[in-house]
Amino acid sequence: MTPAGASSGGSWSARRLGIRVVLPIAAVLLVLGVLTALLARGSSKPALPGNAGTTTSAHFEGTAVSPPQRAPALDTLRNYDGSPFNLASDRGKATFVTFLYSHCPDVCPLIASDLHDTVARLPPVLRHRVAVVAVSADPRGDTPGAVAGFVREHQLTGEARYLIGSVAALARVWEAWKVGSQRDTSNPQLVNHSALVYGVSARGVLTTIYPATFEPSQLIHDVPALLAR
Repeated sequence: MTPAGASSGGSWSARRLGIRVVLPIAAVLLVLGVLTALLARGSSKPALPGNAGTTTSAHFEGTAVSPPQRAPALDTLRNYDGSPFNLASDRGKATFVTFLYSHCPDVCPLIASDLHDTVARLPPVLRHRVAVVAVSADPRGDTPGAVAGFVREHQLTGEARYLIGSVAALARVWEAWKVGSQRDTSNPQLVNHSALVYGVSARGVLTTIYPATFEPSQLIHDVPALLAR
């Protein structure tokens, strides 16, 4: 069973359910415990930090996290260019966080392109108050060079930070964010992992989530509400 918000290759409907990533066996072992818990939940709802639920809200076009949760830290990772990163440095901004890998053949490029479109379509007065953060789902394949190529190809240079790190560091981040990853038994070089975009408010609170097939207009609509929280 594939967790909600996950993606795998193949048909378009399948792409809405998962993303494939290359992972060394050590990473799978590190996250095995959390995976068991995530997969046991079934596909009815995504797993979220703090075991939060979801609800609809008149304030957001995304799905609201209920109750809102403090966004887990990302300061154990570094941007692909080697610079340090701390999510707290984006306080005062609406921040969109997602989990990608640079060799992804299907949903990751879609998410990246739609995030670029979101930033490009924002009014100039809001553009500088929005941050985009991608976190690697593939510690082996997401080398600085591979990520730089992916960021450049999808026009995210200067628009997004793309965080990379060791297997152990990334596994701890995946667990904190409740991002499930599982080796694809039909293709041992690929792993299915959950594919959501997370909206973090100006105060650093995880407030909304969006599916991999989000529309840029949804994020644009929600920016003022995220800035107000």
